[in-house]
Amino acid sequence: MKTGQLNQVVLHEDNLVGADLEAWLAGSGGLGLANAARGPDGIIPELEQANLRGMGGAGFPTHRKWQAVAERDSADKWLICNGNEDEPGTFKDRLLLERAPHQVLEGALIAALATGANHIAMYINPHEEQAIDSMRRAIEQWQCDTEGLVSLPDHIKFLEVVPSSGLYIGGEESAAIATVEGGFPFPRRKPPFPFESGVHGCPTTINNVETCAHVTHILRRGAQWYRELGIGDAAGTKIFSLSGDVLKPGAYELPMGTSLHSLIYEYGGGMLQGKEFKAVFTGGPSNTILNREDLDVALDFDSVRERHSSLGTGAMIVISEGTGIVKRVTQYVDFFASSSCGQCPPCKIGTHQMSRLLQKIDTGQGRRSDLDALINLSRMLPGSGRCGLVTGAATVLDSSLYKFRDEYELHLLDS
Repeated sequence: MKTGQLNQVVLHEDNLVGADLEAWLAGSGGLGLANAARGPDGIIPELEQANLRGMGGAGFPTHRKWQAVAERDSADKWLICNGNEDEPGTFKDRLLLERAPHQVLEGALIAALATGANHIAMYINPHEEQAIDSMRRAIEQWQCDTEGLVSLPDHIKFLEVVPSSGLYIGGEESAAIATVEGGFPFPRRKPPFPFESGVHGCPTTINNVETCAHVTHILRRGAQWYRELGIGDAAGTKIFSLSGDVLKPGAYELPMGTSLHSLIYEYGGGMLQGKEFKAVFTGGPSNTILNREDLDVALDFDSVRERHSSLGTGAMIVISEGTGIVKRVTQYVDFFASSSCGQCPPCKIGTHQMSRLLQKIDTGQGRRSDLDALINLSRMLPGSGRCGLVTGAATVLDSSLYKFRDEYELHLLDS
């Protein structure tokens, strides 16, 4: 794990001890949970001051999620620590679960104290067997600790690993709820939102694995410490899953607000020999593509949004000149088409139609009418499904058409 040579970060080497409880405690593990004993009125304001935002995609303020559930009057509440992570280019949660399970678990327990959740589901992709084993061992050590090194909050009734469906849609909030309930991960329309009616109708908080890992350190070291890790107005750090045509792909934890140029050329070692930067798919393949003009962008939620894209999970898939945009977008739209659950006709039919048209154009069989149809679909489909799948597919298509229209034109039979 590459950490960008930072001394005090969420993934500091002292914390990467796997499922070794004693080694983790020797590195100040457990202090965050001890400080959380002050209850919701002490925990939630601390997160608000830290400006912690969800690390799974949307960047929604964590304290607002927690406050909404904490205010609900219910005998049972749920917390889902979401580690489904099935999108191309994203691999940070797997590494956290494998190498820092106690840190993630402690963050989930702090969340339970803050929200009043008495049921905790560590929701992990079943394809990540090592991550599941690591978290199960960590939970067992907490539950079976006979020396009193750690203690679970007394109100916890349920704390287990719940394997996800392993499907891309399984990471969406309502799909995760359905899976934890034992059903198929069909996303549903909102409202009701999870904080109103989640698992078995109970108020439910859903946090990404990386978000829980950050919580542990904020409660251990304080909001001011966390804010100062970021650059400018950005707070904390972010794990970037860097892949593609760079010399040093890997997971890098860097200050929030690090520039895209620094990530690629300083930490990632620059482009592969003989290659020149062309574009990057941010947050995985479901967002607006950034190109050379965007290399100066600060990698934080607000700055990336100003470029009409999204930081998302922090996945950065870098491509070089000579890589065909049409072919790459075809591959990603294919992924979305095959991942659709089929509930929403605009999604099921629309993604497959986009995929079919892209394949025609990519193989040199497309005509201008096919390109016009693609353009219409990219504008009509966003927001037409119960989850964000069809919107993601249309967004990456639309941005590629906007920034690389000439490549589509060159593929047409009647260009």
